[in-house]
Amino acid sequence: MSGVDVAVLGAGIVGVSAALHLQARGRDVALIDRHGAAGLETSFGNAGLIERASVVPYLFPRDPKKLFLYALNLLPEAHYHLSALPAAAPWLWRYYLESAPDRVARNSAALRPLIERCLVEHETLLDAAGAKDMLRKTGWIKLYRSQKTMDVGAADAEKLRAYGLEIDTLDAAGIARREPHLAGAVGGVHYLDPASVDDPSRVAQVYADLFVSRGGRFLTGDAHGIQEAADGRWSVATHEGPLLTRDLVIALGPWSDIVFRAFGYDFPLAVKRGYHMHYEALHGATLARPVLDADNGYVLAPMTRGIRLTSGAEFARREAPPTPTQIDQTEPSARKLFPLGERLDAKPWMGCRPCFPDMLPIVGKAPRHEGLWFDFGHQHHGFTLGPVCGRLLAELMTGETPFTDPRPYGAERFME
Repeated sequence: MSGVDVAVLGAGIVGVSAALHLQARGRDVALIDRHGAAGLETSFGNAGLIERASVVPYLFPRDPKKLFLYALNLLPEAHYHLSALPAAAPWLWRYYLESAPDRVARNSAALRPLIERCLVEHETLLDAAGAKDMLRKTGWIKLYRSQKTMDVGAADAEKLRAYGLEIDTLDAAGIARREPHLAGAVGGVHYLDPASVDDPSRVAQVYADLFVSRGGRFLTGDAHGIQEAADGRWSVATHEGPLLTRDLVIALGPWSDIVFRAFGYDFPLAVKRGYHMHYEALHGATLARPVLDADNGYVLAPMTRGIRLTSGAEFARREAPPTPTQIDQTEPSARKLFPLGERLDAKPWMGCRPCFPDMLPIVGKAPRHEGLWFDFGHQHHGFTLGPVCGRLLAELMTGETPFTDPRPYGAERFME
């Protein structure tokens, strides 16, 4: 039976980043994933954004008209399964409460240190991997189809200038200068600080390759093979045989509950499912950056495979069969916005976003178990926050002074 200092369970961007940061601090680390490869679940299907401008968490909507339309499943940015509501309702209520102004201010203050370092931590890892050319520093644009929604969006953007962000407010001509192949927007807001990549799964794979090149072990296993060993260590079943480790990091994203519930924790982790589809671009049309159609609830992002259309959130049981109605709902609008050609995927891809009601992750020690550590619940920003949260976790695990106060991300906030 082999052993290591630390085993990180989950090889999405979050787990791989944690493994790299621990390895850089001298820990002997094994990375374990059921696929035996990195970036094949949640990290595979996002818009590729490193969202340096998202200092305010995603909020529960409070507009009565919108809530009514959501209830009828009439808005493309959100969709729900009726069968999922009994289980989801308590979480949705807590999400609603956490979207009150005073709590938004508190949660934004907690999120800000992570967002402010998200890009520089990605740049550090990309540079170490010799892959900094994968980074596209062109920001992203939030488009509006009516002057009414444009005015609201511009006002919201103005509030964010107080955080030192670079933001350009654009009219239709300004949009045309920056993205000449878009049509139908009256204006938009260009957030200049964020960056993006054209294959987020590949970034996770590049980070995993760096980890292995530095002597790390990448093993195949899953969340069901964990036991507390008699000597105080943890035993993890892998295809290569049992692995003993002093410290165990749970970075399983939307599947983290498989582990924490088995050890008696009851955190309010919910799953928002999402979909994407790739399209060819017609007539040589190009996009220089991801673009959000704010009025219709989807993102178009340039990827190596083509133009990726990503959907809004779906509330459904994690293992329920896919229902990619949001792709079908938004595709006609997307075709009017940008010259999309044939679908390039046999079917829409589906993934899951792990979310807590306060839209903050849990990063830190398990309160009741020695050697058990958590790094999950990064909501819509797993790709954004993976490296910076990996740094914070590694600092906590190795006794360094953390770069920011870790208490807002502690598991204890859900155990009071």
